[in-house]
Amino acid sequence: MPASHPFELPPGLCVAEEMPDILKARKPLRGFFGFCQRNPAIAIGGGVLLIMLILAIAAPYLGTYDPTAIAPSKRTRLPSAVNWFGTDALGRDIYSRCIYGARVSLVVGFGVAFLSSVAGLLIGLVSGMVRWADGIIMRAIDGMLSIPPILLAIALMALTRGSVQNVIIAITLAQIPQVARLVRGLVLSLRELPYIEAAIASGTRLPMLIMRHILPNTFAAMSVQATYICASAMITESILSFIGAGIPPSVSSWGNIMADGRALWQVKPLIILFPAVFLSLTVLAVNLLGDGLRDLLDPRLAKRL
Repeated sequence: MPASHPFELPPGLCVAEEMPDILKARKPLRGFFGFCQRNPAIAIGGGVLLIMLILAIAAPYLGTYDPTAIAPSKRTRLPSAVNWFGTDALGRDIYSRCIYGARVSLVVGFGVAFLSSVAGLLIGLVSGMVRWADGIIMRAIDGMLSIPPILLAIALMALTRGSVQNVIIAITLAQIPQVARLVRGLVLSLRELPYIEAAIASGTRLPMLIMRHILPNTFAAMSVQATYICASAMITESILSFIGAGIPPSVSSWGNIMADGRALWQVKPLIILFPAVFLSLTVLAVNLLGDGLRDLLDPRLAKRL
């Protein structure tokens, strides 16, 4: 009896019957769950950020009280069924203040990210494409970059009264130089590409050149940078509120809650713990979203890492 071939299948095994099951088992997921499986950072960061958005929008319907209501008889109480996170030194419900404080932090973060991205994009495009204006604009940007953003924001807030709008404007002005420098670098590298030189040689006007060839190639880097600006703006707003230079104390924000509890942090650390956890989770979620967008928009970088 001849010896069996080394690659001969055992009796009873049919390739036509087994291969579809193997391929079906290894078939990657598609749709939303497949995207989350391939991009876990975006899924986790976006999920946590979505939860924070829902909490901020639905704050009045989540068992909260008036965050500004003062009750001296309920001062510095521990967490209970009535006050889930306890109360602060003025008897205000910390849970309600944390939920309503999410509105301030998210509005500041998203507002600063949008405004600084738009302004920095315009400045960077002009600086990168108009040669005679590049030197003037960049010297002004270098002067602003020589000042730490938090100090620049404090100086700007010292000239105005405390409000959410003024905080957004102050932090935006402090973040614009970084965006402008980034966009200028991208424009300078794109301007030397062959297809850009061909478009210029063919007589394409500068506005059309920017709209059709330069601007679309900056969206990937700008979207990633916007997430980091959003996280940085939330931290900066909390710092400003903590030192009394940002949001008015009457407005519930995570920085104000921590500022109110700093005098009692050794005996009542929970007053600072809860808003700090909310702030940390939100900033972490935004940073995870930015890392995921970076890997998604630049797969080559993700492979090198």
